[in-house]
Amino acid sequence: MTDWTAGYVTDIPYTYGVYRELFPALQSFAALAAGFAAPDANAPLTYCELGCGQGYSANILAAGHPHIQVHATDFNPAHILGARNLAASAGMGNAHFYDSSFADFAADETLPDFDIIAVHGVYSWISAENRRHIVDFIRQRLKVGGLVYISYNALPGYAPVMPLRRLLVGRAGAGSGPTVARIEQALAYAKQLTDADAAYFRPGAGIPEALKRIQDGNRDYVAHEYFNRDWTAFYHADVAADLAEAKLSYVGPADLLTAVDAINLTGDQRSLLASAGTATERETLRDYIVNQVFRRDVFIKGAVPLNQLEARERWLKSRFLLTHGRGDVPKTVKGVLGEAELHADVYDPLLDRLAEGPRTLEQLAADPQVAALGWERIQQALTILIGGGQVQPALDAAGDGARLASTNAFNRAVIERARTSDHWRFLASPIFGGAVFLGRPSQLFLLARQDNVEDPPAFICDMLMNQGAALNRDDGTRFETREENLAELRSLYEIFNSKQVPLLQSIGVA
Repeated sequence: MTDWTAGYVTDIPYTYGVYRELFPALQSFAALAAGFAAPDANAPLTYCELGCGQGYSANILAAGHPHIQVHATDFNPAHILGARNLAASAGMGNAHFYDSSFADFAADETLPDFDIIAVHGVYSWISAENRRHIVDFIRQRLKVGGLVYISYNALPGYAPVMPLRRLLVGRAGAGSGPTVARIEQALAYAKQLTDADAAYFRPGAGIPEALKRIQDGNRDYVAHEYFNRDWTAFYHADVAADLAEAKLSYVGPADLLTAVDAINLTGDQRSLLASAGTATERETLRDYIVNQVFRRDVFIKGAVPLNQLEARERWLKSRFLLTHGRGDVPKTVKGVLGEAELHADVYDPLLDRLAEGPRTLEQLAADPQVAALGWERIQQALTILIGGGQVQPALDAAGDGARLASTNAFNRAVIERARTSDHWRFLASPIFGGAVFLGRPSQLFLLARQDNVEDPPAFICDMLMNQGAALNRDDGTRFETREENLAELRSLYEIFNSKQVPLLQSIGVA
Protein backbone atom coordinates (compact mmCIF):
# COMPACT_ATOMS: atom_id res chain seq x y z
CA MET A 1 0.00 0.00 0.00
CA THR A 2 1.36 3.44 -0.94
CA ASP A 3 2.10 5.78 1.99
CA TRP A 4 -0.13 8.77 1.20
CA THR A 5 1.80 11.02 3.60
CA ALA A 6 4.89 11.10 1.32
CA GLY A 7 7.10 11.83 4.32
CA TYR A 8 4.98 14.74 5.53
CA VAL A 9 3.95 15.00 9.20
CA THR A 10 0.28 14.06 9.51
CA ASP A 11 -0.17 12.71 13.05
CA ILE A 12 0.15 16.26 14.43
CA PRO A 13 -2.29 18.86 13.07
CA TYR A 14 -0.91 22.08 11.69
CA THR A 15 -1.43 25.31 13.62
CA TYR A 16 -4.47 27.56 13.22
CA GLY A 17 -2.35 30.47 12.03
CA VAL A 18 -3.52 33.20 9.67
CA TYR A 19 -1.14 35.16 7.44
CA ARG A 20 -2.00 38.62 6.17
CA GLU A 21 0.02 38.22 2.98
CA LEU A 22 -2.57 35.68 1.77
CA PHE A 23 -5.26 38.34 1.38
CA PRO A 24 -5.91 39.91 -2.02
CA ALA A 25 -6.02 43.58 -0.97
CA LEU A 26 -2.52 43.38 0.49
CA GLN A 27 -1.23 41.39 -2.48
CA SER A 28 -2.65 43.95 -4.94
CA PHE A 29 -1.19 46.82 -2.92
CA ALA A 30 2.22 45.11 -2.86
CA ALA A 31 2.12 44.98 -6.65
CA LEU A 32 0.99 48.61 -6.86
CA ALA A 33 3.78 49.71 -4.50
CA ALA A 34 6.22 48.02 -6.88
CA GLY A 35 4.64 49.76 -9.86
CA PHE A 36 2.61 46.92 -11.35
CA ALA A 37 -1.07 46.14 -11.88
CA ALA A 38 -2.58 43.10 -10.17
CA PRO A 39 -6.05 41.53 -9.94
CA ASP A 40 -8.53 43.92 -8.31
CA ALA A 41 -9.57 42.55 -4.90
CA ASN A 42 -13.01 44.16 -5.37
CA ALA A 43 -13.71 42.19 -8.57
CA PRO A 44 -15.33 38.71 -8.79
CA LEU A 45 -12.09 36.74 -8.77
CA THR A 46 -11.11 33.09 -8.47
CA TYR A 47 -8.52 32.37 -5.78
CA CYS A 48 -6.56 29.20 -4.98
CA GLU A 49 -4.44 28.29 -1.95
CA LEU A 50 -2.12 25.31 -2.34
CA GLY A 51 -1.37 23.68 1.00
CA CYS A 52 -3.98 25.50 3.09
CA GLY A 53 -3.36 23.70 6.41
CA GLN A 54 -6.42 24.09 8.60
CA GLY A 55 -8.04 26.32 5.96
CA TYR A 56 -8.47 29.15 8.46
CA SER A 57 -7.00 31.86 6.23
CA ALA A 58 -8.99 30.58 3.25
CA ASN A 59 -12.22 30.65 5.27
CA ILE A 60 -11.57 34.19 6.49
CA LEU A 61 -10.78 35.21 2.92
CA ALA A 62 -14.07 33.72 1.70
CA ALA A 63 -16.01 35.44 4.48
CA GLY A 64 -14.43 38.81 3.80
CA HIS A 65 -14.78 38.44 0.02
CA PRO A 66 -18.20 36.91 -0.78
CA HIS A 67 -17.59 37.99 -4.37
CA ILE A 68 -14.52 35.71 -4.68
CA GLN A 69 -14.64 31.95 -5.24
CA VAL A 70 -12.00 30.44 -2.96
CA HIS A 71 -10.56 26.99 -3.69
CA ALA A 72 -8.05 25.49 -1.25
CA THR A 73 -6.38 22.12 -0.95
CA ASP A 74 -4.44 20.28 1.73
CA PHE A 75 -3.80 16.57 1.46
CA ASN A 76 -4.45 16.00 5.20
CA PRO A 77 -8.16 15.04 5.33
CA ALA A 78 -8.48 16.02 9.00
CA HIS A 79 -7.53 19.60 8.08
CA ILE A 80 -10.04 19.69 5.24
CA LEU A 81 -12.87 18.27 7.33
CA GLY A 82 -12.41 21.05 9.88
CA ALA A 83 -12.20 23.70 7.16
CA ARG A 84 -15.38 22.46 5.51
CA ASN A 85 -17.22 22.33 8.82
CA LEU A 86 -16.30 25.94 9.58
CA ALA A 87 -17.39 27.09 6.12
CA ALA A 88 -20.69 25.21 6.44
CA SER A 89 -21.43 26.58 9.90
CA ALA A 90 -20.93 30.11 8.50
CA GLY A 91 -23.16 29.35 5.51
CA MET A 92 -20.46 30.19 2.97
CA GLY A 93 -21.01 28.82 -0.51
CA ASN A 94 -17.87 30.38 -1.96
CA ALA A 95 -15.34 28.34 0.04
CA HIS A 96 -14.34 25.03 -1.58
CA PHE A 97 -11.93 22.63 0.11
CA TYR A 98 -10.15 19.55 -1.28
CA ASP A 99 -7.98 16.86 0.31
CA SER A 100 -6.05 16.34 -2.93
CA SER A 101 -2.35 15.90 -3.52
CA PHE A 102 -0.83 18.57 -5.75
CA ALA A 103 -0.69 16.07 -8.63
CA ASP A 104 -4.35 15.11 -8.26
CA PHE A 105 -5.41 18.72 -7.83
CA ALA A 106 -3.64 19.68 -11.05
CA ALA A 107 -5.52 16.90 -12.86
CA ASP A 108 -8.95 18.03 -11.57
CA GLU A 109 -10.74 19.29 -14.68
CA THR A 110 -13.62 20.75 -12.66
CA LEU A 111 -11.42 23.53 -11.30
CA PRO A 112 -11.58 27.01 -12.85
CA ASP A 113 -8.60 29.04 -13.96
CA PHE A 114 -7.40 31.36 -11.24
CA ASP A 115 -6.68 35.06 -10.84
CA ILE A 116 -4.58 34.46 -7.71
CA ILE A 117 -2.67 31.39 -6.53
CA ALA A 118 -1.06 31.39 -3.07
CA VAL A 119 1.60 29.02 -1.70
CA HIS A 120 2.54 29.97 1.86
CA GLY A 121 5.58 28.17 3.31
CA VAL A 122 4.71 24.85 1.68
CA TYR A 123 7.30 25.16 -1.09
CA SER A 124 10.09 24.56 1.42
CA TRP A 125 8.41 21.56 3.03
CA ILE A 126 7.75 19.31 0.04
CA SER A 127 9.70 17.15 -2.38
CA ALA A 128 11.17 18.29 -5.70
CA GLU A 129 8.47 16.24 -7.43
CA ASN A 130 5.70 18.11 -5.62
CA ARG A 131 7.36 21.43 -6.38
CA ARG A 132 7.20 20.48 -10.05
CA HIS A 133 3.50 19.73 -9.64
CA ILE A 134 2.99 23.22 -8.15
CA VAL A 135 4.83 24.92 -11.02
CA ASP A 136 2.84 22.84 -13.54
CA PHE A 137 -0.41 23.78 -11.80
CA ILE A 138 0.48 27.47 -11.94
CA ARG A 139 1.45 27.20 -15.61
CA GLN A 140 -1.84 25.51 -16.48
CA ARG A 141 -4.28 27.30 -14.17
CA LEU A 142 -3.11 30.88 -13.63
CA LYS A 143 -4.79 33.44 -15.88
CA VAL A 144 -2.74 35.91 -17.88
CA GLY A 145 -2.32 38.91 -15.59
CA GLY A 146 -2.77 36.63 -12.58
CA LEU A 147 -0.77 36.91 -9.37
CA VAL A 148 1.15 34.31 -7.38
CA TYR A 149 2.09 34.80 -3.75
CA ILE A 150 4.79 32.39 -2.58
CA SER A 151 6.80 32.27 0.63
CA TYR A 152 9.72 30.02 1.53
CA ASN A 153 12.72 29.53 3.79
CA ALA A 154 15.53 31.55 2.27
CA LEU A 155 19.27 31.41 1.83
CA PRO A 156 21.77 32.51 2.89
CA GLY A 157 20.09 33.33 6.22
CA TYR A 158 18.85 29.82 6.92
CA ALA A 159 22.17 28.13 6.07
CA PRO A 160 23.58 27.98 9.65
CA VAL A 161 20.46 26.23 10.96
CA MET A 162 20.29 23.56 8.27
CA PRO A 163 22.74 21.17 10.01
CA LEU A 164 20.68 21.48 13.20
CA ARG A 165 17.50 20.59 11.33
CA ARG A 166 19.27 17.62 9.71
CA LEU A 167 20.49 16.40 13.09
CA LEU A 168 17.01 16.64 14.63
CA VAL A 169 15.29 14.87 11.73
CA GLY A 170 17.90 12.12 11.67
CA ARG A 171 17.57 11.51 15.40
CA ALA A 172 13.76 11.58 15.27
CA GLY A 173 13.81 9.14 12.35
CA ALA A 174 15.88 6.69 14.39
CA GLY A 175 13.33 6.77 17.21
CA SER A 176 9.94 5.14 17.53
CA GLY A 177 6.46 6.13 18.60
CA PRO A 178 4.38 9.25 17.91
CA THR A 179 5.99 12.27 16.30
CA VAL A 180 5.76 14.40 19.47
CA ALA A 181 7.72 11.82 21.48
CA ARG A 182 10.38 11.56 18.78
CA ILE A 183 10.67 15.36 18.64
CA GLU A 184 11.36 15.43 22.38
CA GLN A 185 13.96 12.68 22.02
CA ALA A 186 15.70 14.60 19.22
CA LEU A 187 15.71 17.86 21.17
CA ALA A 188 17.10 16.08 24.24
CA TYR A 189 19.88 14.65 22.07
CA ALA A 190 20.75 18.12 20.74
CA LYS A 191 20.85 19.37 24.33
CA GLN A 192 23.29 16.58 25.20
CA LEU A 193 25.57 17.70 22.38
CA THR A 194 25.35 21.29 23.60
CA ASP A 195 26.26 20.22 27.15
CA ALA A 196 29.16 18.19 25.77
CA ASP A 197 30.58 21.37 24.17
CA ALA A 198 30.16 20.24 20.58
CA ALA A 199 31.75 23.02 18.54
CA TYR A 200 28.70 23.53 16.30
CA PHE A 201 26.62 24.48 19.34
CA ARG A 202 29.06 26.99 20.81
CA PRO A 203 27.89 30.60 21.11
CA GLY A 204 28.63 32.98 18.27
CA ALA A 205 26.82 31.56 15.24
CA GLY A 206 23.31 31.74 16.70
CA ILE A 207 22.82 27.98 16.97
CA PRO A 208 22.11 27.84 20.73
CA GLU A 209 19.49 30.54 20.22
CA ALA A 210 17.95 28.64 17.29
CA LEU A 211 17.81 25.44 19.34
CA LYS A 212 16.13 27.29 22.20
CA ARG A 213 13.51 28.74 19.83
CA ILE A 214 12.70 25.22 18.66
CA GLN A 215 12.65 23.86 22.21
CA ASP A 216 10.27 26.63 23.33
CA GLY A 217 8.13 26.51 20.17
CA ASN A 218 4.61 25.27 19.71
CA ARG A 219 5.00 21.56 18.93
CA ASP A 220 2.35 21.63 16.18
CA TYR A 221 4.42 24.25 14.35
CA VAL A 222 7.81 22.71 15.16
CA ALA A 223 6.72 19.34 13.77
CA HIS A 224 5.76 20.80 10.40
CA GLU A 225 8.56 23.36 10.15
CA TYR A 226 11.48 21.07 11.01
CA PHE A 227 10.49 17.39 10.97
CA ASN A 228 9.08 16.67 7.52
CA ARG A 229 11.19 14.32 5.44
CA ASP A 230 11.62 16.93 2.71
CA TRP A 231 12.86 20.39 3.62
CA THR A 232 14.63 22.90 1.39
CA ALA A 233 15.78 26.50 1.74
CA PHE A 234 16.13 28.48 -1.48
CA TYR A 235 17.98 31.36 -2.97
CA HIS A 236 15.51 33.81 -4.51
CA ALA A 237 17.15 33.22 -7.90
CA ASP A 238 16.26 29.53 -7.74
CA VAL A 239 12.59 30.14 -6.98
CA ALA A 240 12.43 32.82 -9.67
CA ALA A 241 13.90 30.31 -12.14
CA ASP A 242 11.31 27.67 -11.15
CA LEU A 243 8.43 30.10 -11.62
CA ALA A 244 9.82 31.46 -14.87
CA GLU A 245 8.87 28.05 -16.31
CA ALA A 246 5.25 29.08 -15.64
CA LYS A 247 5.86 32.46 -17.36
CA LEU A 248 5.96 34.39 -14.08
CA SER A 249 7.97 37.53 -13.34
CA TYR A 250 8.92 38.79 -9.89
CA VAL A 251 7.39 42.17 -9.05
CA GLY A 252 8.05 42.77 -5.34
CA PRO A 253 7.80 41.62 -1.73
CA ALA A 254 4.51 41.04 0.08
CA ASP A 255 6.22 42.02 3.35
CA LEU A 256 6.48 45.65 2.37
CA LEU A 257 9.02 46.84 4.94
CA THR A 258 11.74 44.69 3.39
CA ALA A 259 11.68 46.93 0.30
CA VAL A 260 12.21 50.15 2.27
CA ASP A 261 15.92 50.75 1.85
CA ALA A 262 16.10 53.53 4.43
CA ILE A 263 15.43 51.14 7.33
CA ASN A 264 17.31 48.14 5.97
CA LEU A 265 20.43 49.22 4.05
CA THR A 266 23.39 51.51 4.63
CA GLY A 267 24.50 53.95 1.94
CA ASP A 268 27.30 51.66 0.79
CA GLN A 269 24.90 48.71 0.63
CA ARG A 270 22.44 50.71 -1.48
CA SER A 271 25.23 51.56 -3.90
CA LEU A 272 26.13 47.88 -4.24
CA LEU A 273 22.50 46.99 -4.81
CA ALA A 274 22.12 49.64 -7.50
CA SER A 275 24.83 47.87 -9.51
CA ALA A 276 22.72 44.71 -9.89
CA GLY A 277 21.56 44.26 -13.46
CA THR A 278 18.25 42.40 -13.10
CA ALA A 279 15.49 42.12 -10.51
CA THR A 280 16.59 38.55 -9.72
CA GLU A 281 20.21 39.61 -9.23
CA ARG A 282 19.11 42.54 -7.09
CA GLU A 283 16.90 40.44 -4.81
CA THR A 284 19.49 37.69 -4.41
CA LEU A 285 22.17 40.27 -3.60
CA ARG A 286 19.83 41.97 -1.11
CA ASP A 287 19.37 38.63 0.65
CA TYR A 288 23.13 38.37 1.14
CA ILE A 289 23.27 41.92 2.47
CA VAL A 290 20.48 41.42 5.04
CA ASN A 291 21.09 37.67 5.57
CA GLN A 292 17.48 36.85 4.67
CA VAL A 293 15.92 33.78 6.35
CA PHE A 294 12.37 33.88 4.93
CA ARG A 295 10.91 35.46 1.81
CA ARG A 296 7.36 36.47 0.88
CA ASP A 297 7.32 37.15 -2.86
CA VAL A 298 4.75 38.36 -5.38
CA PHE A 299 5.01 37.17 -8.98
CA ILE A 300 2.74 38.03 -11.91
CA LYS A 301 2.03 36.30 -15.22
CA GLY A 302 2.50 39.14 -17.66
CA ALA A 303 4.03 41.82 -15.43
CA VAL A 304 3.63 45.14 -17.23
CA PRO A 305 4.78 48.26 -15.35
CA LEU A 306 2.15 50.94 -14.84
CA ASN A 307 2.83 54.28 -16.43
CA GLN A 308 2.87 57.33 -14.19
CA LEU A 309 -0.74 58.32 -14.86
CA GLU A 310 -2.09 54.77 -14.37
CA ALA A 311 -0.16 54.36 -11.14
CA ARG A 312 -1.39 57.69 -9.76
CA GLU A 313 -5.01 56.89 -10.57
CA ARG A 314 -4.77 53.51 -8.83
CA TRP A 315 -3.13 55.05 -5.79
CA LEU A 316 -5.81 57.75 -5.52
CA LYS A 317 -8.63 55.18 -5.65
CA SER A 318 -6.98 52.93 -3.06
CA ARG A 319 -8.72 52.90 0.32
CA PHE A 320 -6.99 52.50 3.67
CA LEU A 321 -8.04 51.53 7.20
CA LEU A 322 -6.35 52.23 10.54
CA THR A 323 -6.30 48.96 12.52
CA HIS A 324 -5.13 50.40 15.86
CA GLY A 325 -6.69 52.86 18.25
CA ARG A 326 -5.19 56.24 17.44
CA GLY A 327 -3.37 56.41 20.76
CA ASP A 328 -2.02 52.87 20.38
CA VAL A 329 -0.32 53.25 17.01
CA PRO A 330 3.36 52.25 17.40
CA LYS A 331 5.66 55.20 16.80
CA THR A 332 8.45 53.09 15.32
CA VAL A 333 8.95 50.35 12.75
CA LYS A 334 11.72 47.78 12.78
CA GLY A 335 14.14 47.19 9.93
CA VAL A 336 17.45 45.40 9.59
CA LEU A 337 19.23 48.56 10.80
CA GLY A 338 17.08 48.68 13.94
CA GLU A 339 14.13 50.78 15.11
CA ALA A 340 13.11 53.66 12.86
CA GLU A 341 11.01 56.52 14.19
CA LEU A 342 7.75 57.48 12.49
CA HIS A 343 8.22 61.24 12.48
CA ALA A 344 5.15 63.07 13.72
CA ASP A 345 5.27 65.78 11.06
CA VAL A 346 4.83 63.13 8.34
CA TYR A 347 2.70 60.45 9.96
CA ASP A 348 0.36 62.36 12.28
CA PRO A 349 -1.65 64.05 9.50
CA LEU A 350 -2.28 60.68 7.83
CA LEU A 351 -3.05 58.86 11.07
CA ASP A 352 -5.37 61.62 12.30
CA ARG A 353 -7.47 61.40 9.13
CA LEU A 354 -7.51 57.60 9.15
CA ALA A 355 -8.61 57.66 12.79
CA GLU A 356 -11.86 59.20 11.53
CA GLY A 357 -12.59 56.10 9.42
CA PRO A 358 -11.49 54.40 6.19
CA ARG A 359 -10.32 56.85 3.54
CA THR A 360 -9.18 56.68 -0.05
CA LEU A 361 -5.92 58.41 -0.86
CA GLU A 362 -7.93 60.95 -2.82
CA GLN A 363 -9.90 61.74 0.34
CA LEU A 364 -6.75 61.85 2.43
CA ALA A 365 -5.02 64.19 0.00
CA ALA A 366 -7.95 66.60 0.19
CA ASP A 367 -6.68 67.51 3.65
CA PRO A 368 -4.17 70.40 3.31
CA GLN A 369 -1.82 68.95 5.92
CA VAL A 370 -1.66 65.63 4.08
CA ALA A 371 -1.33 67.27 0.67
CA ALA A 372 1.56 69.37 1.96
CA LEU A 373 3.61 66.18 2.49
CA GLY A 374 3.97 65.69 -1.25
CA TRP A 375 3.19 62.66 -3.39
CA GLU A 376 6.34 60.61 -2.72
CA ARG A 377 6.28 61.05 1.04
CA ILE A 378 2.59 60.11 1.18
CA GLN A 379 3.26 56.95 -0.81
CA GLN A 380 6.23 55.95 1.30
CA ALA A 381 4.44 56.71 4.57
CA LEU A 382 1.40 54.60 3.62
CA THR A 383 3.66 51.76 2.46
CA ILE A 384 5.54 51.82 5.76
CA LEU A 385 2.33 51.97 7.82
CA ILE A 386 0.90 49.01 5.92
CA GLY A 387 4.18 47.11 6.14
CA GLY A 388 4.28 47.74 9.89
CA GLY A 389 0.67 46.55 10.32
CA GLN A 390 -0.71 49.86 11.60
CA VAL A 391 -2.81 50.32 8.45
CA GLN A 392 -4.44 47.87 6.06
CA PRO A 393 -5.37 48.32 2.38
CA ALA A 394 -9.19 48.31 2.44
CA LEU A 395 -11.79 47.15 -0.05
CA ASP A 396 -14.15 49.56 -1.82
CA ALA A 397 -16.86 51.11 0.37
CA ALA A 398 -19.60 50.05 -2.07
CA GLY A 399 -19.25 46.41 -0.96
CA ASP A 400 -19.14 46.99 2.80
CA GLY A 401 -22.80 45.96 3.33
CA ALA A 402 -22.60 42.62 1.52
CA ARG A 403 -19.32 41.81 3.20
CA LEU A 404 -20.74 42.70 6.62
CA ALA A 405 -23.48 40.10 6.31
CA SER A 406 -20.94 37.45 5.35
CA THR A 407 -18.38 38.30 8.05
CA ASN A 408 -21.06 38.55 10.75
CA ALA A 409 -22.11 34.96 10.02
CA PHE A 410 -18.52 33.76 9.91
CA ASN A 411 -17.47 35.58 13.08
CA ARG A 412 -20.45 34.14 14.94
CA ALA A 413 -19.40 30.65 13.87
CA VAL A 414 -15.89 31.31 15.19
CA ILE A 415 -16.87 32.76 18.53
CA GLU A 416 -19.27 29.85 19.10
CA ARG A 417 -16.19 27.64 18.82
CA ALA A 418 -14.49 29.77 21.48
CA ARG A 419 -16.85 28.19 24.01
CA THR A 420 -14.74 25.03 23.93
CA SER A 421 -11.49 25.87 22.11
CA ASP A 422 -8.77 28.51 21.99
CA HIS A 423 -7.55 27.48 18.52
CA TRP A 424 -9.62 30.03 16.62
CA ARG A 425 -8.02 33.40 17.38
CA PHE A 426 -8.97 35.43 14.31
CA LEU A 427 -12.15 37.03 13.01
CA ALA A 428 -12.89 38.57 9.61
CA SER A 429 -13.23 42.30 8.86
CA PRO A 430 -15.72 43.36 6.17
CA ILE A 431 -13.77 46.54 5.51
CA PHE A 432 -10.42 45.08 4.45
CA GLY A 433 -11.49 41.46 4.02
CA GLY A 434 -8.69 40.18 6.21
CA ALA A 435 -8.06 38.78 9.66
CA VAL A 436 -8.41 40.48 13.04
CA PHE A 437 -6.66 38.86 16.00
CA LEU A 438 -8.93 38.37 19.01
CA GLY A 439 -8.02 36.01 21.83
CA ARG A 440 -10.46 33.59 23.44
CA PRO A 441 -11.55 35.75 26.43
CA SER A 442 -12.32 38.68 24.12
CA GLN A 443 -14.20 36.41 21.72
CA LEU A 444 -16.28 35.15 24.61
CA PHE A 445 -16.94 38.73 25.73
CA LEU A 446 -18.11 39.44 22.17
CA LEU A 447 -20.37 36.38 22.31
CA ALA A 448 -21.83 37.54 25.61
CA ARG A 449 -22.33 41.04 24.17
CA GLN A 450 -24.23 39.66 21.18
CA ASP A 451 -26.39 37.46 23.42
CA ASN A 452 -27.07 40.26 25.96
CA VAL A 453 -25.58 38.28 28.85
CA GLU A 454 -26.09 40.18 32.09
CA ASP A 455 -22.70 39.47 33.73
CA PRO A 456 -20.19 38.43 31.02
CA PRO A 457 -17.18 37.85 33.33
CA ALA A 458 -19.20 35.53 35.58
CA PHE A 459 -20.73 33.79 32.56
CA ILE A 460 -17.28 33.13 31.07
CA CYS A 461 -15.74 32.17 34.39
CA ASP A 462 -18.38 29.49 34.97
CA MET A 463 -17.91 28.25 31.40
CA LEU A 464 -14.16 27.85 31.91
CA MET A 465 -14.50 26.27 35.34
CA ASN A 466 -16.99 23.70 34.03
CA GLN A 467 -14.44 22.67 31.40
CA GLY A 468 -11.57 22.44 33.86
CA ALA A 469 -9.95 25.39 32.06
CA ALA A 470 -8.43 28.56 33.51
CA LEU A 471 -6.74 31.79 32.52
CA ASN A 472 -2.97 32.17 32.69
CA ARG A 473 -0.83 34.80 34.35
CA ASP A 474 1.86 36.65 32.38
CA ASP A 475 4.43 34.09 33.55
CA GLY A 476 2.34 31.23 32.15
CA THR A 477 1.08 29.85 35.46
CA ARG A 478 -2.65 29.26 35.91
CA PHE A 479 -5.14 31.15 38.01
CA GLU A 480 -6.43 28.21 40.05
CA THR A 481 -9.50 29.38 41.96
CA ARG A 482 -12.79 30.71 40.67
CA GLU A 483 -12.22 33.95 42.56
CA GLU A 484 -8.82 34.49 40.89
CA ASN A 485 -10.20 33.76 37.44
CA LEU A 486 -13.24 35.96 37.95
CA ALA A 487 -11.10 38.88 39.14
CA GLU A 488 -8.86 38.55 36.08
CA LEU A 489 -11.88 38.34 33.77
CA ARG A 490 -13.39 41.49 35.29
CA SER A 491 -10.12 43.31 34.65
CA LEU A 492 -9.99 42.02 31.06
CA TYR A 493 -13.63 43.00 30.54
CA GLU A 494 -12.87 46.62 31.42
CA ILE A 495 -10.10 46.66 28.80
CA PHE A 496 -12.40 44.96 26.30
CA ASN A 497 -15.08 47.64 26.70
CA SER A 498 -12.79 50.64 26.85
CA LYS A 499 -10.29 49.73 24.13
CA GLN A 500 -11.26 46.71 22.09
CA VAL A 501 -14.93 47.43 21.42
CA PRO A 502 -14.30 50.87 19.83
CA LEU A 503 -11.57 49.36 17.63
CA LEU A 504 -13.69 46.35 16.68
CA GLN A 505 -16.52 48.68 15.75
CA SER A 506 -14.22 50.78 13.57
CA ILE A 507 -13.15 47.73 11.58
CA GLY A 508 -16.64 46.28 11.29
CA VAL A 509 -16.33 43.35 13.70
CA ALA A 510 -18.55 44.53 16.58
